[in-house]
Parts: sequence; structure tokens; C-alpha cells
Amino acid sequence: MESEFNPDRPADLSPAYRDEAWRRLGSEQFDIVVVGGGVVGVGAALDAATRGLRVALVEARDIASGTSSRSSKMFHGGLRYLEQFEFGLVREALRERELSLRLLAPHLVKPLPFLAPLTRRFWERPYMAAGLFLYDRMGGAKSVPGQRHVSRSGALRVAPSLKRDSLIGGIRYYDTVVDDARHSLTLARTASQYGAVIRTSTQAVGFLTESDRVMGVKVRDSETGETTEVRGHCVINAAGVWTDEVQALSKQRGHFKVRASKGVHIVVPRDRIVSETAIILRTASSVLFVIPWETHWIIGTTDTDWNLDLAHPAATRKDIDYLLDRVNQELVTPLTHDDIEGVYAGLRPLLAGEDDETSKLSREHAVAVVAPGLVSIAGGKYTTYRVMGADAVDACNDYIPTRVAPSITERVPLVGADGYFALINQCEHLGQRFGLHPYRIRRLLNRYGSLLDDVLYYADADESLLQPLQAAPQYLRVEIVYAVWAEGALHLEDVLARRTRIAIEYSHRGVDCAQEVAELIAPVLGWDETRVATEVATYKARVDAEIASQRQPDDASADALRAAAPEARREILEPVPVPD
Repeated sequence: MESEFNPDRPADLSPAYRDEAWRRLGSEQFDIVVVGGGVVGVGAALDAATRGLRVALVEARDIASGTSSRSSKMFHGGLRYLEQFEFGLVREALRERELSLRLLAPHLVKPLPFLAPLTRRFWERPYMAAGLFLYDRMGGAKSVPGQRHVSRSGALRVAPSLKRDSLIGGIRYYDTVVDDARHSLTLARTASQYGAVIRTSTQAVGFLTESDRVMGVKVRDSETGETTEVRGHCVINAAGVWTDEVQALSKQRGHFKVRASKGVHIVVPRDRIVSETAIILRTASSVLFVIPWETHWIIGTTDTDWNLDLAHPAATRKDIDYLLDRVNQELVTPLTHDDIEGVYAGLRPLLAGEDDETSKLSREHAVAVVAPGLVSIAGGKYTTYRVMGADAVDACNDYIPTRVAPSITERVPLVGADGYFALINQCEHLGQRFGLHPYRIRRLLNRYGSLLDDVLYYADADESLLQPLQAAPQYLRVEIVYAVWAEGALHLEDVLARRTRIAIEYSHRGVDCAQEVAELIAPVLGWDETRVATEVATYKARVDAEIASQRQPDDASADALRAAAPEARREILEPVPVPD
């Protein structure tokens, strides 16, 4: 069956959709099967579906449950890569940033002013100015203003929290930010709308082969343990930091390996730092971002090797101390551990060669045909997901029996994008219509875009859903219901950590609203009181383990505590056994 766009079909990932998706996975022939529900995987699924191909995507846990929900929330060109002469990567990323900002996802990708403090006289200002001039000329100043230089007094007016003796001046420039988890989810929903079969909690546990040709994947339901076979002319391994693990199932030698690098971020209340802009600080080896995140600041990141549990990377006391020490060098009022309301750790999938001679590969992505019918893609950066997805699909062309159209995703807005700008101008009117403060409407539009009506539809029969959560008042109760009716959430963790960001935005990290949220989810997913209690207990155990791990001095001890917490998806295999 050819994929078709049906504008009357809701772009949802409902419980009924999930059941139908399982049936289709086991009964249909697909052109492409994508393994991995991070931003690259869902980007590839959208690319393939909009070319008219029959597409399936399977994800062992949840959409964006790995790296793609734990980034610095930057949708940027990569200013620091200019120092590494990665001009092609920066130019490509800036083009993608512009596309998303203006057309593809304006409801999710937002411009943000930055201040780069200057600390060295004579050489630093012209050096930074030259880099930012190049950044602007490459495309960084199309939909946002270009760089503007300020004196020390001017910088302190913008960011009064900075120490006067920590800078001699500054440069203001613009970049963009994104809620990574919501963006990846929206990509998945858009792919679904264009005909892709998207199924989470569906783990690839082996490959189907005929002679030396890969013909599909064996999958296992991470909730029930049930298995089926998904046939596809080509399989794309877009598993991020799990690339090598999935690769091993094919018994084929890859053309590259993926090294996991841990990045830790801390989240502090907005009133702890007084600044009108985000701040970028140089470190000995990289940069540190201080980014406004609604009522908070996100501060990060670290960059250390990680060789332990890929699913649950743990932040240590050492990681947190490093971030506090570095940012406190610049702040008039130092931050303390008591100021921290959220902590999260993610793993960057960095390319590494198969031997020492090829260990230093570019941050640009790599695509390899590992075996006939099996394509692997890794590396790159969040901003270039669309290009990565298109390149992966292009590599499948020789294995698909029909003509493959060229990629068109640069002209395909994500669901919620159409009409967004007009709706923003109508916040007052929409607030009156729905009985909500215009601030609430604006916030909903910046999360769901023009799907606002779909979200609030669930409150038509129950006006109590328009009330905020008691312990997380930034979020309405209806958003919880929508997360499971239309956004594919299957567990309390999916809602608190990714559909919302309660897990990092509140000092209780979601524990204080876990019961209320679980009770909202229960009728939709058919949970009884025992299941509600289990979900709440599992989530609380996760939070306790994370907090305990963040007090540990090293990765090994932190990982041991974090890995001991129960897994919400009880039938997931870690690691997947490699067949003999």
C-alpha cells in the first residue's frame, strides 16, 4: 500500500493506533524500516514517507528517550566549530536553522539573544568579531539580527549578574533554541501523518536475512515480550549511541564506531541569574551555555567519555561541581547545590574510527552501507537531523525496487507549524474563547502550534482539565490527557520527562505530581489501581536513584545506583543477546 497524506486523519499516536501499528508491522512489506526513535530516526522516517515510500519505525523505549531529549536545547549553527575549520558543517547547520525557524517548525524553534563576554584585551574582540562575521555571512543573520558590540558597562546592563571584573566588554549575537523532546515527537507525528508506521516500546532484536542480504528486522514488544518480524527492502540503523549494539546483531563489520560522550546540565530558577540574554562562556576545551528556559536557566555542558549504561547515563557530584565552579567564576552571587532544581545527563554519539589512525573524525555525520540492505548513520548534530535523514534514505535507493523521488522535507512544515504566526497574534481572542489567560494560550502555542484546538478538545467534556496540575502549575491537566491520547506516551516517565519537562523543571522532579498525573493517564490506558501504584512507585524509584547518583564521586558508583532502579518497560532486553 502506497503511503498517502490524509489531511482529515488526526496526526496522533493513540492507543488504538499502537495496536494497529503492531498488526501492520507483522503483515506488510515496507520499503524502509528505521531502527531508532531519536531525531535522526524520526527525521529519516519523515523523509522516506514524504517521498512516497512505505516506512516503519521501531523504537525500543520512547521517542527521544535517549540523546534527543537530553541536549543543550540549542538548535544552532555551531559557532565553536568555526575554530575547528568545520566550515561546511556550520554552513549546513545554519541553513537548517533558518529553515526550521521560518518554515518547518516556528512553533518549536525560537530565536534567542546571546552575550559573549570578552575577557582579553586587544586580540579577543577582533578575533570573536571575525568569527561572528563569518557566522553571520554563512547564514546566521537572515531571520535574526547580526552581532552587536557592547562595552563593559553595556554588557553589565544586559547581564547584571556578571562580575564587573570578569569581563572587559562583550558581543551580542543571536542563535536559536528548541525543546528537543517535543521537536522529535512532532517529527514522529508528522511522519505518521504522511503514512509512516511509528511504534515505540518495540525493540529490534535481530535481522531477517536471505543469503547476505538484510530483508528486515525481528522485533520484540518491550511491554509484553511478544515478537514479530518486520520485512523491509532496506533497514536504516539510526540508533545513536546504540549503533554498535544494533550493528552487532547483523554480524557485519561496520565502517565506523560510535563513542558515547556524556554531557551533564543543571537547571536553576530564573531569579538566581539576572540577565536579559543567554550567556556563552569559554572553557579550557569548549564552551559553557547559560540558557533561559521559561522560569529556569539551563547550564551546561560537560564532555567526558562514558562506557557504562547507555540508557541511563548518570551525572556525578564531580560533573555538577564542575558546572557550578565554572559558572560561579563569572557570577556576582554564586550558585550552590541548593539552587539546583533539575539535573540531566545525555550521551552524544560521536564518530570514532576502528583504529587509532582514524579516531579523529569530523563532527559531520557519516552514512555507510554495512551490508546489502542495511544502512547505518551516526554522528552529526541535532540541528542537521533533516540532512542526515535524507542522506540515509538516499543510501537505500539501490535496494528499493521502485523509483525513489528526491527528498522534499525542506518544504514540509511539521504538524502545528501551519497557521502558527497568525494564532500568536490572536492570543487575546483565543484566551477568551477557551477561558484561559493569553499567557497560557501563548505557551500552548509554543508547545503544540496550530494543534491547539486538538489539545483543548479533550477539555470540552471535562472543564476541570483546563486546571493546572497542583504540583506543576505550568502545565494544564489536559496536556497530560493529550500526551497519552495523541502523543504515544505509555508510562508515567514518558509524560513527566518528555511530553512535559516536569522532571527537570521542578525541585520535586515530578514526584509530587506523580499520583495526579497517573490518575489522569489511567482511564486512557486502562490502568487499574495496582498499575497506577506500580507506575508511581517505579517513577519515584527512578528519581531517588538519580538524586542518589548525583551525590557520587565517580561514574562507576553513580551508574551502579542509577542502573539499579526498576525499568518502566519491564520486557526490554539490556543488552540484546547477539545470536550465535
